[in-house]
Amino acid sequence: MEISQQCVVALTWTLKDTLGEELDVLDDPVEFLIGGHDLFPTIEEALQGHSAGATLNLQIEPEQAFGDFNDQLIFLEPRALFPADLEEGLTMEGSALPAGCNPDAPKDALYTITDIYPEHVVLDGNHPLAGIAIRITLNVHTVREATEEEIGRGSAGTGFFRIQPLHTEVPGDDTLH
Repeated sequence: MEISQQCVVALTWTLKDTLGEELDVLDDPVEFLIGGHDLFPTIEEALQGHSAGATLNLQIEPEQAFGDFNDQLIFLEPRALFPADLEEGLTMEGSALPAGCNPDAPKDALYTITDIYPEHVVLDGNHPLAGIAIRITLNVHTVREATEEEIGRGSAGTGFFRIQPLHTEVPGDDTLH
């Protein structure tokens, strides 16, 4: 079966930056709905017409993937507002930020704690790959027709690739393994 709209593909991949540094590897095949919200449009377009066994090598620019880096999504917040056991690398939804944080911090963003200082915490609302052109090698393992439930949901249902809150519909910055 060839890949087309409203089908489900099982993929594995290797994701690298343009210098060849490995950023992510998906070894076990995971299913994605073509024509839904599971993959970037650039990847869906490239997959069209291919079938199981295909390997594709793509370079995707930031605006086609995780977006450009936005320095307006960096916030310096008082350390005292956060729990003592806070660790760098933790993420939190904007709607769950402690009272007293900057009211301009978008509530529908996902923030990563990038630095912890004695008096301040740095929150970054950018996707970790924002501003980075990526190279991805995709391997197509299976292709099948999508179920009515998958089509209605707009997803094959894996869900663990989303790193933005599910209610956020900002193209280009809502998914990653």
